[in-house]
Amino acid sequence: MDCKSLFENALKAARELNTVDGEKLNKVLLDLAAATESNIGAILEANAKDLSRMDKADPKYDRLKLTETRIKGITGDIRNVVSLPSPLGKTIYSYDKPNGLKITKVTVPFGVIGIIYEARPNVTFDVFSLCLKSGNACILKGGSDAIDSNRVSVKIIKEVLVTNGINEDVITLLPSGRNETAQLLNARGYVDLIIPRGSQKLIDFVRENASIPVIETGAGICHTYFDKDGDTAIGKAVVNNGKTRRVSVCNALDCLIIHRDRLVDLPEIVSLCANSNVIIYADDEAYKALSGKYPANLLDKAGPDSYGTEFLDYKMSVKTVGSIDGAIDHVTRYSSKHSESIVSKNDKTLAKYCKLIDAAVVYTNTSTAFTDGAEFGLGAEIGISTQKLHARGPMALEALTTYKWVVVGNGQTRA
Repeated sequence: MDCKSLFENALKAARELNTVDGEKLNKVLLDLAAATESNIGAILEANAKDLSRMDKADPKYDRLKLTETRIKGITGDIRNVVSLPSPLGKTIYSYDKPNGLKITKVTVPFGVIGIIYEARPNVTFDVFSLCLKSGNACILKGGSDAIDSNRVSVKIIKEVLVTNGINEDVITLLPSGRNETAQLLNARGYVDLIIPRGSQKLIDFVRENASIPVIETGAGICHTYFDKDGDTAIGKAVVNNGKTRRVSVCNALDCLIIHRDRLVDLPEIVSLCANSNVIIYADDEAYKALSGKYPANLLDKAGPDSYGTEFLDYKMSVKTVGSIDGAIDHVTRYSSKHSESIVSKNDKTLAKYCKLIDAAVVYTNTSTAFTDGAEFGLGAEIGISTQKLHARGPMALEALTTYKWVVVGNGQTRA
């Protein structure tokens, strides 16, 4: 279909949204949280239709799946967004010139934000709540895998908007065809920013085909380095949590790097992973250390594709190094610059790792699973940016604003 009219309506709605005060926006979100909880049955019914079309063995199945608990988690995030201060109208910089001009730099919405995402129906609510609070209209292009879930979610959102007298076009769900994706990626003059959420393949496609600015989010090839001065109990807990808490998310652990001096502790460090049937792809030294001490049916030798892979599954690689420098070199080569962790009791080693690892989030003695907007106190997130311009790491309200300069004068002219 031709999406031009949808883009025009979204742009008009974004301008109207600029006139709505923060209290009204918060009321809309609180009403949405309540309406979502009242419609849990309808959401789960639609989600079941989506799930019926996907193989349970597909790593995306867990991302697609909604439960009553997950929906209540979504509404909890919406209420968290309400509790946060508005990111709009903040003075970033102010300067009074000798000639009487007052120059101020203030935060403003982008306008219209396009989100392209795969089998993640929770994104629909997260994106809307953050965009509304930050004064932006949003155009959603969800994948066909989650079409029923997304439709019922947007229906609920639009009903709440209309009830509150807000233009329902502040949210638009595009059809799931490729032609609509191409139109969104090239909607210059209507859409101010594109944010893809999904696989590296999706992100690469958006970056290569968009004619409007893109913030890259999503792909997470995450490592944890267990140093020669690491605490075994901490390492055991951190590795197990990072790998098994939820394998289908971008902050899940993909590779354990271990110092050669601590190979004797490797079986203990990964012991809990066996309870979740995690398959380990180990290099020669790690394989030897694990042989007979980790289930044989879950242990394999690492190959060329074992490193630099986002598994999104109960799989993990292990790499042996002889120094902190070897660990840093390995992470530098294979990291997607998402989340990286180190387990060590040596303060100098921790400081060196934090300084030299180039990633959006670097952890010490902690699981990579914490890379999440809600966990960072941001209410919710619109994605995890792995680039360096404008936003990096968990993106929420502040990342959905830009700024303008306002200059107040009284007849001044420049010589």
